[in-house]
Formats: sequence, C-alpha cells, structure tokens
Amino acid sequence: MFKLALTLLCVLCALASTWSARTVDSHLGPKDLTRLQKVFVDGLSSNDLQAIFFASQNIETTDAATKETLCKKILTLHEESKLNNFEKDYYLVGANRNLRCTTKLPESLLSKIYSSLDSQLGTTQEIYYRIVTHKALGVQISEAAQTKVAKRLQELLKTDDSLSGLGYGFNAAIELGQSGSFVANRIEDAIVQADEVDGKLLQFEGGLSITALILNGAFGVAKTYNKPAPVTAEQAVKFANYLLSRRSVQTAKGAHVLIEALKTISGNEKIAPICIQLIGNGQLEAQSPTLNVAVVDLLGKPLSPAVQSINAKILVKKDNSVLAEKVQLASKSSDKTTYAADLSSLKPARGIYQVELNANGVYTQKLQLKVLGRVKVQSLEVGIAESDASAATRKQSVSFPSKLKDTLSADSTQKLLLKAVLIDESNSKPITVHQAFVRLYNKETDKEIIFVAEQDSSKAYKFDMDVGNQGKNFNYQSGVYNIYLTVGDASLSNSFEWLLADVQLKFNQPDKDPKPSVVRGALPEIVHQFRVPDKRPPRIVSDIFTGLCITPLVLLFVFWGKLGINVSNLSLSPSTIGFHVGFGGILALFFVFWLQLNMFQTLRLLIPIAVFTFLCGNRVLRRLYAQRTSNIKNAAGTS
Repeated sequence: MFKLALTLLCVLCALASTWSARTVDSHLGPKDLTRLQKVFVDGLSSNDLQAIFFASQNIETTDAATKETLCKKILTLHEESKLNNFEKDYYLVGANRNLRCTTKLPESLLSKIYSSLDSQLGTTQEIYYRIVTHKALGVQISEAAQTKVAKRLQELLKTDDSLSGLGYGFNAAIELGQSGSFVANRIEDAIVQADEVDGKLLQFEGGLSITALILNGAFGVAKTYNKPAPVTAEQAVKFANYLLSRRSVQTAKGAHVLIEALKTISGNEKIAPICIQLIGNGQLEAQSPTLNVAVVDLLGKPLSPAVQSINAKILVKKDNSVLAEKVQLASKSSDKTTYAADLSSLKPARGIYQVELNANGVYTQKLQLKVLGRVKVQSLEVGIAESDASAATRKQSVSFPSKLKDTLSADSTQKLLLKAVLIDESNSKPITVHQAFVRLYNKETDKEIIFVAEQDSSKAYKFDMDVGNQGKNFNYQSGVYNIYLTVGDASLSNSFEWLLADVQLKFNQPDKDPKPSVVRGALPEIVHQFRVPDKRPPRIVSDIFTGLCITPLVLLFVFWGKLGINVSNLSLSPSTIGFHVGFGGILALFFVFWLQLNMFQTLRLLIPIAVFTFLCGNRVLRRLYAQRTSNIKNAAGTS
C-alpha cells in the first residue's frame, strides 16, 4: 500500500511539474499582426462574401465611397453565392452591420430569416447560423423559441457526434441560455478526439477552423454555465502551440478564427499559457552581460495581472554546472512586459548558458543564451625559411593591427611561415576559434587563395606554405600578395580580418608539354576482329586422336558382324527414315565442324537439322510404344 501511495505521489509531482511550465516559445508578434492585417485588407477587396464579412469584423472602413461600394457589392455576392442559405444570410447580415450600411436589406430576406426558427432545422450548423443571424439583426429570441431550438439541438447531437456537429452545437448553446446547458456534458466527448503531434501540439481533425470552432465553443460553454475549464493547463499549452504554428494563414476567415482562439485561451487565467522569451538574439557582451526577457500573453500583450517576481537559475551548458541561482529579474517597462538582470557580478566566461526562469512559482521556461568573448592577438611572427632548412629562418614580429613595413620575398626554394598566439581578452588564456585562415590576395590579378591555420600543441596557430609546391594553386602567377589573417567564431564579438604584411612570391614556370596534335577529319574505321585461333597440334597427334575416336565405331560394326543385327522392328516409314537421316546428318555436321566450320556457322546449320530429327524421333517413339501396347493386349487375349 505504501509503495502504491509513493508511486501515485511521484506521478502527481511529475504532472504538477509539467503543468507548472505553462509557457510557450513564441507569440503573435507585431510582424504577424501586420501580416494578418494585410490578409484582412485583401479580404475586404475580394469578391468573396465570407472573406468580406470576416475582414469587416477586424478592420474598419472609414471612406464613405468605399463603404457604399461594399454595401452594394455584398448584396450582389449574396445572390451569386453557392453557400448554404443560412450561412450566406449570416455573412450578409453581419457584413451589413459591420460596415454600417445605410441601405436596408430586402424585406423578403428579413422575413425569411425571422421565420427560420419556426421551421425544422436540419443540422447543428444551421441552428448556430440562424441564432447568430437573429443576434446580428438585434432580434430577441423568445424563451419558447429557445426551448424549442434547444430541444432540436439535443436531438441532433444524439445522432451527430462529429467534431463539426459538436463545435457548432457548443457555440449555438451559448446563445440559448439555460436551455442549452445540457451540452456541457458533451465537452469531454469532443476534447478526447484531439490529435497529438510530436508530444507538443494538439489539434482536431479538420485543421484550424475546426480546432478554433471547438475551443471557442467549449470555453464559451464552460464560462456560460460555470463549469471548469474544458482543457488542462498542459493541453492549453499544446493547443496554443498548434495555433501559433498556423500564424501564416492566408484567408480572412483563418486569420479571424486564429486570433479569436488565441484570445479564448489567453482569457482563462487559471490555465492560460504565457510567452517568456529572450529579447534580441540571445548574445550578451562579456563587458556588460544583461539578461533581457519579454513576458507577454499569446497575442503579445501585457499580462493582467502582471507577474510579481521572476528569478533565474543559470547553468553552463558544457558541463551543466551552476553559475548562479535565484538571480532576480526586475521590470524595465511601465507595462511590465520587459524584465532584465545584470550578470556582470557573475563574470560569465565566453560560452553557452542555459537559463531556467521561474515566474510567480507557476510559469517556468528554459532559454539558451550565449556570452560573447573578445579575442586578442598576443603575438604574431611572420618570416621566410629555406625549404631544405639549409639556413636560419628570418622572422619578424607584427603588432595588431599594424602592417609590416618591409615587403617579404620568397621564391620556389623557400617557404612562407606564420605563427600567431590568440588569447581571451578577459583572462589572457589561449583560445581556440572556429575559423583561422591565412588569405593571400593579388591586387593586380584580383585573385586570392585561402589556407587554414592549424593549432599546435601549445595552442598557437601556425601556417607553413612551401612556395615551390604551391605554384600550381597560384597558376604560377608571380607578384606581390597581401597577407591577411582572418579570425572568426560564433562566440566572439570582435572577429577580424587583419592585413599584416605583403610578400613577393616568385614561382618557377613549369615545363611546357607539347600540345597533342589535333586530328581533323574522319577517323579510320574500326573493324571487329575475332581472336586468332590457337595453333593446331601436329598432324600425327590429330591422326592418333582420330583413330582412337573411331575405334568404338569400328568395334561396333565388328560385333554386329559376329553377333548379328536384329532389324525386325525396323520399318521403312517416312519418320523412321527421316530420324536416321537426321541423326546421320548431325554426325556429319560435327565432322565438318571439326574440319573447317566455326561455332556460329555450325549452329546455323544444326538448328534446322536438330528440329527435323526431333520431330521424326518423336513419331518413331510413339509408333513403337503403340506397337508394344498392342502386342501385350494380344498376348493377354490369347492366354
């Protein structure tokens, strides 16, 4: 029992730590909102009634002429629209109200809308659109009508438990008062159908529209009928992640439902996730390392109420060691969306750090930042040496960022040497950088060649170039070359390229190979030739071998002569004669092949003879079999 209780406690603690995160990595920023605003502007100028309706809900047109044009346009689009009547009626009425059109809607249309609730409504979608159309017209639905519609809605939900059916049912019930409270029991049926993606996202089949429809409806039902939030804090984070992943939506309806769904989730303080993210690119200067973070809701707006305290735990990512704990971040803006902490007292070294933030003991977030260091050239030597080390190396020191006054000179028997010691400016220790290059540039030809400087055991960067061996890479182009040292690293704030000296390189020109003569005109014809046959053995060997091969045949005839030949079963039918003639022909062909024919010639002659012999032999065997069967039957009858 104790083990079971301990296990449950561990599970609850794990869940609590997961729920307490309640943060997302991003939010709808100014760029996103500007782009969505453009989607609404485009929707307002489109020829789609639905797009005009959703666009008019989010932006206001102040130009009177434009309003008048749109008011006439939506009437035409309503007549031409192929949408369901109840849906296009709602878009027309809603757009007319949003645009504050002075032109009255047709009386025939209004009377049809007013009487629509008296008829038998066929789907939850139709119920929803008819109710919100009445609301848009400012028409109060009577309690009797509400009860009737709620009863019909309950009947439909018994047979239609699809996601869209439940979503429209939730949103319709919100407008029906207490008559629609029964739908609160169906919220769980919808939420359990959410699909999880990579353990980070939650969505409903059908995409953004269905997901937003169900979330807005479920949260609305819970609020209207004083029910608990329809999702947990963990689920809210995953739904928010999905919605934020769809911020690139291109339609007015999609942009509207995205914003509404994010508002819905952000409006529930008990489970709403917030966004805690770094301000800037996450790179801090070692001289003044200040951690700046933004704390906003899913729409990028200040939290209400604002967080009271934020502290951070900073770890070195390389070895996971703790640099500091409970670093307090202070508010730096009047709306309390920006918080900062000065890390100068911690003296963080160059590298990558993990920051674990905790806000109000409820929201946690892990961020990664990089502290940039500064590189310093402690010493640099450049010189010329003989390739065979027959003479001492002539080295000269150069101080950064100066340039050597004298021009170095090296020919094909010498090599160019460079040695540089790079240190971290903060602690004067040698450092390793991602990029250390030596670039030789010829200003006259505008050509360059780049070499990698390698770090030795003393952590000094060295460059050694044999002029004679590298001539091919320079195309044997002698001249004055500028020597540049390039040092770069993602964790440095002062990467540089330094022109440190000039060098006169003299290359030996390579021996010119004679150019192959170019053959112009038709090439000689290529005639296929068979391999020359092997030399035949001496004549005496062939004769002896032939005699040995003929010996069995000679013995056959000798034995036939002594023993006698039984030819009683031999008939003179065409098939018998043909078989023996064909068999003899095959033997004769082999004899001729042995004398003078090649394999291909022999095969061309053998195929027709072999087919003829096979057919004749088959008929002979069939005749012998029939004859033998007849003799056996006759013998049996006689006995």
